Amino acid sequence: MEAGPRGKKPHPAFSPRNIMVYGALIFAAIYYLIPLYVMVVTSLKGMPEIRLSNIFSPPVEIVFEPWVKAWSQACTGLNCDGLSRGFWNSVRITIPSTIVSIAIASINGYALANWRFKGADLFFTILIVGAFIPYQVMIYPIVIVLREMGLYGSLSGLIIVHTIFGMPILTLLFRNYFSGLPEELFKAARIDGAGFWTIYFKIMLPMSMPIFVVAMILQITGIWNDFLLGVVFTRPEYYPMTVQLNNIVNSVQGVKEYNVNMAATILTGAVPLFVYFVSGRLFVRGIAAGAVKG
Repeated sequence: MEAGPRGKKPHPAFSPRNIMVYGALIFAAIYYLIPLYVMVVTSLKGMPEIRLSNIFSPPVEIVFEPWVKAWSQACTGLNCDGLSRGFWNSVRITIPSTIVSIAIASINGYALANWRFKGADLFFTILIVGAFIPYQVMIYPIVIVLREMGLYGSLSGLIIVHTIFGMPILTLLFRNYFSGLPEELFKAARIDGAGFWTIYFKIMLPMSMPIFVVAMILQITGIWNDFLLGVVFTRPEYYPMTVQLNNIVNSVQGVKEYNVNMAATILTGAVPLFVYFVSGRLFVRGIAAGAVKG
């Protein structure tokens, strides 16, 4: 006798399960896309059209002056150079903070996963605790420390703060990821005489691209979008883009230009969105691999 079809019976396209799943996904997508749509269409309208039309209506005449003004002409306090200065400050803060924190955290995670040393468990516990301490609790003592070091109000001081705050959670991710790699590779390298740095650079790093992408996206997003640390640890000439955006939106001088505010908001969020969309697939792979093993 011929064998009949095997496997689970396929679900109908419009089953209650599919309707609930896709309905929830569509609702979530609409929930996040509507504000983005409002920002885009408002940024492309002139102020007369904004005053007369509905916020959801597309622009009758597309104008790009709000984008130009948001980038190079909008006033943030006494300065009227738009977001351009804040953008370059954010770049100068984000790049070294991301590189240094990822480099240190990857070495910490590698050591905790493969090289058991005296006090490793205590060190790991301290890092875990540090990952869940609110920033607000540690702001004042860090201000005192940076002031005594002569770094308060500078970009260097803010880079150090972002690097320190990023290391605990990144160390946890790297430690979990390295623990999930085949232990036989590490043991074989040790038998062949490879040392700490040889194994790290020639074996671990080539196999760890997904988790490095995860760490990069987490750090870039967190540092670029940060407002609190930027406004506390720097002075006006070093304000990052988010602080500049706040000053533009909350400015009380003249007429409230909603199109300029919307354009400035989109410009501020463009960098982390671009980074995520370029490397989103590796992000999903890395976060799954780095979060399943404790």
